[in-house]
Amino acid sequence: MPNFLAPDGTSLHYDVLGGEGRGECPVIALAGGAARHPRYLGDLAGLADSFPLVSPHLRGVGRSPAPDRVELGSFWRQAEDIEALRVHLGAERVVILGHSAGTRLAIAYAAQFPRSLAGLALITPPAGYLVGAPSDAGALVDRRRGEPAFDAAIAALAGAPDLAGGDDAFNAWQQTSAPASYAAWGPVEQQHAAIGRWYLDAARAFFSVEPPHDLPERVRAVSAPVLVVAGALDCLTGVAPVQALAALFPAGRIVVLEACGHFPWVEQPDAFRSAVDPFLTACVTWPSGAADSRRQTARRATHAASGSAPDHRDTSEEHPAGLLVDPTPGST
Repeated sequence: MPNFLAPDGTSLHYDVLGGEGRGECPVIALAGGAARHPRYLGDLAGLADSFPLVSPHLRGVGRSPAPDRVELGSFWRQAEDIEALRVHLGAERVVILGHSAGTRLAIAYAAQFPRSLAGLALITPPAGYLVGAPSDAGALVDRRRGEPAFDAAIAALAGAPDLAGGDDAFNAWQQTSAPASYAAWGPVEQQHAAIGRWYLDAARAFFSVEPPHDLPERVRAVSAPVLVVAGALDCLTGVAPVQALAALFPAGRIVVLEACGHFPWVEQPDAFRSAVDPFLTACVTWPSGAADSRRQTARRATHAASGSAPDHRDTSEEHPAGLLVDPTPGST
């Protein structure tokens, strides 16, 4: 059971998936939820076979204890824990791969420790707290209405979980709202939705500290290559805010996967790997000091995988009114 010491001396747990990799630059995978057990990430459609994944249990999740002070469990402060993990791993730089709410922590790390970052992969990130692009998620929801499980999920998201019921009630609410997270609700999606428990107190702590008001400006200063992966049918984030987020990064590029919701490695595993593999390869194999070449190669690899030319344009929109996605406990 590998552990590392956080800056406050707390012993935090992490998992390692996969074998020998393609370079000495670790890939740290950050789960969403917020505060969902990283088990739901699985091996990210076999990604761990090529790139060993280091997946920390965030504070109050899984084998990691809850913080003594709630603010230490915030996504902004947990960036310090990820830096401590990098030092523990003996790595000069790391690639950070975050999913959903985990992208908040990934971006917080990039903003606070840019020199430690070899690359940033943001999978279906919530973006409304960083960009002002209007949301198209409402239109995506309207296209799905009439499916009973989906309609029940949207109704659950428009309301609120029974926070007084503790973790069990919180997890029951998550299961009811799960169909809204996928482009389809078949056996594969249903099986995946049942994996990985949510931790209510950790979710509350995750959002306990507001990021600094200049975070968008800090994001614009991140020079590492950035890949953003969006689902064209993601009813939680929409598409346009995610595109606008990618445009904030100087070396940011986006791949939008068709027929895909909030979990690309589950819904479109081949397309997900085609987008992510060449990007990670470029990030982890460049030697120290080759940042400019690494960025250029990562861009070319991403463009080749997506079959598109470089494009920073905003062409779509975020989540529907009343849909409690990432800014509240309960977002995936």
